[in-house]
Amino acid sequence: MKVLAINASPRPNGNTATMLRAVLHEAEVAGMETELVQLGGNRVSGCRACMACQKMQNGRCAIDDDIINGIISKMLTADAIVLGSPTYFADVTTEMKALIDRAGYACRSMGRPLARKVGAAVSVHRRGGAVCSYDTMNHFLLITGMIVPGSTYWNFAAARNIGEAEKDSEALANMKDLGQNIVWLLQKIHN
Repeated sequence: MKVLAINASPRPNGNTATMLRAVLHEAEVAGMETELVQLGGNRVSGCRACMACQKMQNGRCAIDDDIINGIISKMLTADAIVLGSPTYFADVTTEMKALIDRAGYACRSMGRPLARKVGAAVSVHRRGGAVCSYDTMNHFLLITGMIVPGSTYWNFAAARNIGEAEKDSEALANMKDLGQNIVWLLQKIHN
């Protein structure tokens, strides 16, 4: 089984990555394959509403000059997907929004290939807005038919400067629990 985490922060080793790695650690301990993909900081385009993906019906976006199609391909082969984004003006980064829109349309062209995969969202915020970014990612997970496990609290971390998330012990404990719930759910689904 494979757990894919997607980091929409432009900081590859920032606070969002710290939280995603804490979730992935639990899957690694259980012997699962994991991968952390760096989305943030890459030049990506938003959906152009060209509807070409609906004609192609191959799970690919017609925009083929950035990393989105590669990430969609990884999403299609993963058993669990963990989306992570810092909070920018009370929502996800532009890179995460581009992935949500383009993956959503491209995958719908194939039916519902993400349905019944396990999906989770992780948000990092300085002081507020995490609920909105968390909701944006969860809306994508739910509308695609993914199974979303809970945890001990909302999947947030309070941090701004690199390294501050490592001091948020409540968030780290929550990510550990989330990772364990993902592992448990995957084991139940695949046994």
